[in-house]
Amino acid sequence: MKKILSTIGLVSGCLVFSAIHSQVQAQTRTVTGTVNNGEKPISGVVITQEGSSQMTTTTETGTFSLQIAGENPILIFRHPEYGERRITTDGKSTFTVALTEKVKSIEEVVLNAGYYNVKAKESTGSISKVSAKDIENQPVNNVLSAVQGRMAGVSIVQNSGTPGGGYDVQIRGRNSLRTNAIGGYNANTPLYVIDGIPVPAGNDFKFGMSAAILPSQETNPLNVINPNDIESFEVLKDADATAIYGSRGANGVVLVTTKKGKKGRTAVSLNVAQGLADVGKMPQMMNTEQYISLRKQAFANDGITKYPVNAYDINGTWDINRYTDWQKYMVGGYAEQNSTRLNIQGGTESTQFSINAGHDEQGTVFPGNYKYKRNTVGVNLSHQSADKKLKLNLSSYYTTQNNLLPPTDFSRVYSSLTPNAPALYTSLGVLNWEKSTFTNPMAAATQRYKSTAKQLMATINITYQIGEGLELKLNSGYTDAQSKENQLFPKTFYDPANNIGSDKSALRLGNTLQNSWILEPQFNWDKKWGEHHVQALVGGTFQEQTGEGTAIYASNFPSDEMIENIGSAANIVVSSSDNFVYKYMSVYGRLNYQYKGRYIVNVTSRRDGSSRFGPNNKFGNFGAIGAAWLFDDEVFLEEVKWLSTGKLRGSYGSVGSDLIGNYQYYDTYENTGISYDGVPGMTPSRLYNPNFSWEVTRKLELGIDLGFFEDRLTTSVGWYRNRSSSQLVGIPLPMSTGFSSIQANLNAIVENRGWEFTLQSENVKKINFKWTTSLNLSIPKNTLIDFPNLRGSTYANTFAIGQSTTMKKLYHYLGVDPITGIYRFEDVNGDGKLDINDRTVIKNIGVQWYGGLQNSLDYKSWNLQLLMQVSKQTRENILSSVANLGTMGNYPAIFTDYWTPEHTDATYQQPTSGSKSTLTTANANFRLSDATVDDSYYIRVKNVSVKYLLPELGNSKLKASVYLEGQNLWTWTNYKGTDPEFNTLGYTPMLRVWSFGINLNF
Repeated sequence: MKKILSTIGLVSGCLVFSAIHSQVQAQTRTVTGTVNNGEKPISGVVITQEGSSQMTTTTETGTFSLQIAGENPILIFRHPEYGERRITTDGKSTFTVALTEKVKSIEEVVLNAGYYNVKAKESTGSISKVSAKDIENQPVNNVLSAVQGRMAGVSIVQNSGTPGGGYDVQIRGRNSLRTNAIGGYNANTPLYVIDGIPVPAGNDFKFGMSAAILPSQETNPLNVINPNDIESFEVLKDADATAIYGSRGANGVVLVTTKKGKKGRTAVSLNVAQGLADVGKMPQMMNTEQYISLRKQAFANDGITKYPVNAYDINGTWDINRYTDWQKYMVGGYAEQNSTRLNIQGGTESTQFSINAGHDEQGTVFPGNYKYKRNTVGVNLSHQSADKKLKLNLSSYYTTQNNLLPPTDFSRVYSSLTPNAPALYTSLGVLNWEKSTFTNPMAAATQRYKSTAKQLMATINITYQIGEGLELKLNSGYTDAQSKENQLFPKTFYDPANNIGSDKSALRLGNTLQNSWILEPQFNWDKKWGEHHVQALVGGTFQEQTGEGTAIYASNFPSDEMIENIGSAANIVVSSSDNFVYKYMSVYGRLNYQYKGRYIVNVTSRRDGSSRFGPNNKFGNFGAIGAAWLFDDEVFLEEVKWLSTGKLRGSYGSVGSDLIGNYQYYDTYENTGISYDGVPGMTPSRLYNPNFSWEVTRKLELGIDLGFFEDRLTTSVGWYRNRSSSQLVGIPLPMSTGFSSIQANLNAIVENRGWEFTLQSENVKKINFKWTTSLNLSIPKNTLIDFPNLRGSTYANTFAIGQSTTMKKLYHYLGVDPITGIYRFEDVNGDGKLDINDRTVIKNIGVQWYGGLQNSLDYKSWNLQLLMQVSKQTRENILSSVANLGTMGNYPAIFTDYWTPEHTDATYQQPTSGSKSTLTTANANFRLSDATVDDSYYIRVKNVSVKYLLPELGNSKLKASVYLEGQNLWTWTNYKGTDPEFNTLGYTPMLRVWSFGINLNF
């Protein structure tokens, strides 16, 4: 915050000085002129002098007259239908100005389709785009948080509020039956492409050190890029858009393009922001009085009159009147955030450059000095020859990340602490063990987790124009990633009463090294004749990725001061060692034909080869065809003036997935950890399958895009159906084979279908006031439509034909028996017992519909943006994660409504200390019942941004703006739990953030 205040002070001083200087130098005169569009005069053009409040407007004949001051001021010409133009007076008094660059409509936006660019109006596929203005300056460390709620068909959920964690990204649903693929990859993860380089979507090496603090031990590949460095974010969804990526496009493709240099004078931009974050909503927990009453009732229900010796909370060992709000202590803090960004860019007509540098820090809401730090440096250089035939683009991006975290998420800790648990520290400031009756959670926190990562991404793109319409292109890239993680196990973890020394201290180390290279030669042909237009593309991909990872366990240190010096450990064991080589090659092509600019056919195809599949199926063929009819130019619609854009589009094709990890088709062996006669033993771990092959997704889409009133109002409606077959799963085998399963392709079919709606409106379009609205709505449905011999397989209790692949089979909950005070459930088959055959209630866990509503308002120097996120979903509630009511720990306050002989109309059954089996069994069944699943909704203020552009003073080249950003601010919901969007139990949900920043441009 001190950095922010000092920066504001500096800016204020500069502005005051500039104002005084401007007044001293002022020279007043009048300038006149006319404004046209190259042919006809334009009325309503607003002319102002930069840094002055003087303004005028052109007449019907395009003429104007304006009084200006200063030696060589700049005139600014603005009109809603044309791009802004700036002219230096250079001592002149009369001007003729032409505004020829029309403001692009929404349909004229150019989309990045990966291997080629296409105008949105001419696109036959489904591509969603978020531009830099919606991404930059948001209080987030990953662009995925910035684009949540802005795109139809794209569901993004942050896995944890802990910095450096991952995201669950689903583009039109889950295609695979596997939630997590072998080899560390989520089987439903999209392909990430950064500046043309595909990057690994998951963690190839998981050593277990971060399992309790980062869900699935995952980070996200986009963590390496600062959102402010991103120019555009595109998502390819349907077959027409993704088929050119072949075997990697089944789950959609995420394209990230970083900012490039622009011609003009060298410009410097500095952006500094400071923020605070906290958990927006936490369940109210029981106080000491409520908790003690619950515990006493639990023992009374079990017929126990003398409290056990280890029931320290109520047997008099601990103060029964003491109270601590452990929830607030453990996850109720404020996480500080700060970000500093510097950009230098400029160049000539032939050469442009851009240099980005940044530093980001983010704390946690946990007690302790934990912090995530990231440093980024990006360089981009673009050059073209004098004849414009040769174009060269060089870019590199280097990132370092350092993350210091506790060994476990403190959300798991507060629920295990009773409200009257002892203080964590003594009066002397040392850990309190309360005479060995208390397991101090802050002792476990000394087992801190630390990770460091370095990554370099570099690309070289060369384009040469061979002849008219003929172009040869070479895309190449290289990535190098190194990471280290360690976890300490110091002696401070143990109760001092046990006299455990540093001989029991230990250190776990994990080191990984991954690099990859890619070469993509490409040939493009573009030909127009008459009313025909043909574009053709032929290319190839050659990629190799290698990785190696080693985990070491070191123990028995001479002292804890040397615990991070592995050389001082008496015992060192290599607990894991792994390496892989992944090779990938393909040829691909695209043919696009347009007739009269209205009838468009687009054909893409790709043949891929992957080292992840067996020798009988290493290659796969994928392709798609898309078509569009731009009917707004048809003769029969010539009189329909209010329709400016009309397009019918459709596509069908197949894409694949090889997200299964490496070497899954091999017969493999692993070390038993036991030696015989000095020789380590080996045991078979996997069977050979030469027919192991690709998962295949066939995608069908139909859509219509409309624009009204010169595209002031545009809308798009799309229907899709994706069917995924050849599911890569572990097929069960008889135990007589010695293996429980074999990795193979199952002929099960998963279908994702749904509707997507988008609406964009320019509500007000005036010189000093603009108001735009964007709306998107998605209605997805996931269904298992085929599974051979499902009832006779081990998946019978996991899946059901006609239901979602994330469905749950549950008992039907009948409430609390008012006589016995025990949970009741429906005995469906009437056999007098409750078992798996009675779990007949099916709940499809997942989103029923979701969307976003964005409003942007510009008034003079002010800009306000508001993004609302809405969703309806079915998911587990807070009841699904609560242990036996009455055991030692703590509970949400809603559980005070439990059964007693005096209160028989209760919501929850009578508590137990754990000694009464009928109650513990009933509680276990309760957690597997439909009482723990709710249909819920939420409306969330996802993002609020207020920006003010400070006045330009005199001839100063300094431009400054200040902004206030908020993320995840308010949520209205009927959900029983912490966060209705968050679905990772045992981890801190995403945080509410406020951030203040200042941007300086020189």
